[in-house]
Amino acid sequence: QYNWLLVVILFIFGMVSFGLRFSFSVFFKSLQAEFNLSRTSISTVFSMYMLLSALFVIVGGWALDRYGEKKVFLLAGFFVSLSLMLTSRITASWQLYLTYSFLFAVGTSSVYVNSMSTVSRWFPKGKGFALGIVTSGPSIGMIFFSPISAFLISHYGWRNSYSILSLIAFFTMIPCSLVLRKSHTKVNPLPDDTKKEKVGKSYGLSPSQAVRMSSFWLMIGILFLLSACAYCVLTHIVPHAIDIGIDPIKAASLLSLIGFGGLLGRLGMGRASDSIGSKIGMLIAALRMGASMLWLMGSFNLWMLYVFSMIFGFAFGATAPLNAALIGDTFGLRHIGLIMAIIEIGWESGAAFGPALAGYIFDITGSYSKAFFGTAIASFFGALLIIQIKRPSDISE
Repeated sequence: QYNWLLVVILFIFGMVSFGLRFSFSVFFKSLQAEFNLSRTSISTVFSMYMLLSALFVIVGGWALDRYGEKKVFLLAGFFVSLSLMLTSRITASWQLYLTYSFLFAVGTSSVYVNSMSTVSRWFPKGKGFALGIVTSGPSIGMIFFSPISAFLISHYGWRNSYSILSLIAFFTMIPCSLVLRKSHTKVNPLPDDTKKEKVGKSYGLSPSQAVRMSSFWLMIGILFLLSACAYCVLTHIVPHAIDIGIDPIKAASLLSLIGFGGLLGRLGMGRASDSIGSKIGMLIAALRMGASMLWLMGSFNLWMLYVFSMIFGFAFGATAPLNAALIGDTFGLRHIGLIMAIIEIGWESGAAFGPALAGYIFDITGSYSKAFFGTAIASFFGALLIIQIKRPSDISE
């Protein structure tokens, strides 16, 4: 059936776009050395990318509802490829803000939200497993693209590596997008005889109704805190490992292990959420993420970093299907594209804040210890906020 073909296509999109996003950490030291920049400056390039993603994700969610999957994902593939190709040709560090921060944000910002909302439309019931499959794409991408990027850089340099990755993006994302078709304009998540009773209430909130709920703002805060933690690690784990004497190729393998752990988390917790509930699953993920950061603070050799990568990766991976399911369960499906896009601002903003702050802390202290401790506290606080999430019981249209 088409809905499962859709799952495969969105899996590939997530694998490529997020695999390329997460590989920034592998390019971190090469870019730093090429342009003689501080870690704060290099981190800011990625942070600016995430901030721009927070803006473009709203446009992407709106465009999906209006124009459908094919057009939106086709443009995404084009801009991802264009961004990496132009980045490989830059001659000054400021150009990174245009070729990478801006263009890469245009291409990748809405891939996650649009994938999640599309799956939610085609799988109104039992969507946890389908979401788990789609969101396993980024984990697979991290498993493969991180060592591939490290290998390419070591053999061909960072410029040629970005050119090669650009071609990979073009010849995977563009053909996949052409297979997509616009989803049903009206999705009835419940039978027609119950639609008026439930869809008009807890299953069909408009954006204006959603923003009046405390759970809406709690979700933004939760995603901000967890994302700040996650992207602090994803941006700085490779340079941190190299700093403590780990070989660059082995350091890059940490991202692959995070990806593998994330794959288990996305599939395992995505499936489990259908039985234990998305809220409980999200709480478990947040607590596990905080605990992993405390372990990282005491990790000074490769095997301890491997253990961290698996624990952290599981928690990080689990947040993707769980937060998507939690948003759909709380606010409904009829306007899920726009609502999820707005809430996603919290995730993108946290992803911008975490890496930049960690880079700044390193520059002034010479260590990531305080940054790692701060992100552990952020994760635990996020867990407290998750407990406060409530589904509406009676929201009228």
